[in-house]
Amino acid sequence: MGLTIEQITDLRATNPHAIRRMLRERKRRPIFRGDGKLFILAADHPARGALAVNGRETAMADRHDLLERFAKALTNPRVDGVLGTPDIIEELTLMGLLDDKVTVGSMNRGGIRNSVFEYDDRFTSYTANAISENGIDFAKTLLRINLADPGTVRNLEEHARVIDECTKLSLPIMIEPFMSEWQDGKPTNILTTEAAELSVAIASGLGSTSAFTWLKLPVVENMERVVRASTLPILLLGGDGNGDLGELYESWSKALSLSSVKGLVVGRSLLYPEDGDVIKAVEIASRLVHS
Repeated sequence: MGLTIEQITDLRATNPHAIRRMLRERKRRPIFRGDGKLFILAADHPARGALAVNGRETAMADRHDLLERFAKALTNPRVDGVLGTPDIIEELTLMGLLDDKVTVGSMNRGGIRNSVFEYDDRFTSYTANAISENGIDFAKTLLRINLADPGTVRNLEEHARVIDECTKLSLPIMIEPFMSEWQDGKPTNILTTEAAELSVAIASGLGSTSAFTWLKLPVVENMERVVRASTLPILLLGGDGNGDLGELYESWSKALSLSSVKGLVVGRSLLYPEDGDVIKAVEIASRLVHS
């Protein structure tokens, strides 16, 4: 039986060593089982200051509300795991919600939304060693490639280093690559077929080996072309939560049928649906993955 949200604060204050122990002692599972597909819920957005969903600028600011939504979503046995920063992974573990779930540690959250340094996606969260030592199953990074921003090459170099660190620990790592550009003073990801193909080509060649590298990709037009740009396993990116869920479900369903696509990683769209019914939204998406 896990802790209540209120008890988590007391534990943090009185016995912080228990957090690592509970992480290491949680019941783990193989990354793949059954049909060989993964359905992961994501919540690493707050650490990058990306709190907006469906026009609500601070929708994800209430941590108690976010954890309660996760508690509802994780009652669905077809949810395979969670992607998050250390705070969220720890909180869900303390609540007893991550037993027998795949955990994915988000590593670079330095590019704070709407900041002048937003493209500087530094590695400010999980390290490869921390992921391995705490029994986290998977690593994840964001890679925004802006050909007009000289700082991009530093991010590419850092990704190569981190991929090598994960490889030494036999730790799978998913790269979320985008070709991106400034539009009206804001970083904007380019969601065309050609841009996705280019981002895949660049991301696939990072590091001294690609043996443990996965890709986390947006669903774009001609997705069959995009997945043929690499032999790496692919997980689909769920979107920013501002689209029509019916259209999203349809696009996910088509892309999930492609052989290189191994599952879906989605957060805001399902945790904050416009009708407020988290359980229904997660149920529909889970059946698309585990059909």
